[in-house]
Amino acid sequence: MQRRVFLSMAAMSVLAGCGGGFRQSRANPRNWFGRSRSRRRVPQTPADNSNPLIPEREDSIFRRNREKVYEGTLVDQVVETVVERTNDGGIIRVSGQTLRQGAYDVRLVSDTGGEPVNGTLEYKLMAIQPVDEPQGAARARTVQAAVFVSSQTLDRADVVRVVGARNAQVSRR
Repeated sequence: MQRRVFLSMAAMSVLAGCGGGFRQSRANPRNWFGRSRSRRRVPQTPADNSNPLIPEREDSIFRRNREKVYEGTLVDQVVETVVERTNDGGIIRVSGQTLRQGAYDVRLVSDTGGEPVNGTLEYKLMAIQPVDEPQGAARARTVQAAVFVSSQTLDRADVVRVVGARNAQVSRR
């Protein structure tokens, strides 16, 4: 018991020493990084049409400003097209069949930027398809893709058309 009291008193006296001459020494962990100083910052003027809250993209080793070109080709057949209504618009869900197994990165691509032309909203069902894979069963060649469309865009469109290599599916209002 006496040993514990002695050790605790010694520890308290060491800690109390941090306030005196020990305060300025390099052995004190509070002095390891130095004192903080205020520096004046020169405000940067944002370029026109830019949001100051969004940082500009910079080139680095890990992220480069390269525009990636999508190298997909048209899927062989469009099997099913469904337009499901949501609170904010709709989801266009499409199923298709490729010629061979192993298709990946399936997308619905619009040439018009997702805007209807003359009341028709047109998408192409595309995927990156390997040429050296076996044909396989129809179930193994089935691919699916979906895209969200806002309610304003759906209100301007009367027809949703999805194009494949051999056919096209049309969904009317």
